[in-house]
Amino acid sequence: MDSVTTQLLQKAQESLAAARLLRQANYYGFATSRAYYGMFYAAEAALLTMGLSFSKHSAVVAAFGRQLANQGLVPRHLHKYLLDAFDLRTIGDYDAPGTIGNERASQVIEWADEFIQEIGEFLKGKV
Repeated sequence: MDSVTTQLLQKAQESLAAARLLRQANYYGFATSRAYYGMFYAAEAALLTMGLSFSKHSAVVAAFGRQLANQGLVPRHLHKYLLDAFDLRTIGDYDAPGTIGNERASQVIEWADEFIQEIGEFLKGKV
């Protein structure tokens, strides 16, 4: 892995840690958003190893599905996690407080944990 990829994976792990802290403090919308960002940074890192970089979140999400999940390079359900977390991030960031509760935030954090671990394994095979 090159330094940018390593930095993105580190940022993903830090975002996941922040999501856990925010959930513990009952900031469920922000926790969901941070969990999504953890997944987003990990997805960017994986795509970067393929020489792909995008400026829009929607492009990263789509390319992750097309280039990684649909090609069988990572488990397909990770793309579903990323899609759902992308939608929930928007709710967490822009809707009224209380729209996302502890149960939903906890679910997205679990997805992010699995997502980041799987991408970490994928990246181990990249030099």
